[in-house]
Amino acid sequence: MSAPSMNPRARSAGLRPGALLLLIAMLVAGCRTAPPLPPADLSAPGWRVQQGQAVWKPTRSRPELAGEILLATNANGNFFIQISKPPFNLATAQMMNGQWQIEFGSGERRWTGRNEPPSRFAWFQLPRAFAGESLKSNWRFTHIAADSWRLENSRTGETLEGGFFK
Repeated sequence: MSAPSMNPRARSAGLRPGALLLLIAMLVAGCRTAPPLPPADLSAPGWRVQQGQAVWKPTRSRPELAGEILLATNANGNFFIQISKPPFNLATAQMMNGQWQIEFGSGERRWTGRNEPPSRFAWFQLPRAFAGESLKSNWRFTHIAADSWRLENSRTGETLEGGFFK
């Protein structure tokens, strides 16, 4: 039985045909990264804005961060959520017209994408919880009191607990 044939150039470059295809696929996919979302205009008609206080614990092993929380939603399914410790933003997530974005700090770390946002971030689960939609696996939402709530990921230990007062 003979060895599979390979393009001599690929062989001399040390590339396998499968690796070359994977490299091409990664380059093509990388070119489709969504651009950053423009700032949300929460004063536009249709937005419901809630403000309050929250405590966020990113993982079991990380310390809690307390701050002000803002959640804005509209009937189109768009949302904007931010926790801040003025004058600093700790985390901001938004979903606008099928595109999502999340950033931590003042934009030092940012991820963007299209369609369904990643389920691992509490920020994308909280609007779903308040809309009465089912949450992604490992997430649990509970009302603690009339104006207090808790969102928890049983796998990672991430929690977001707070209340809206405005």
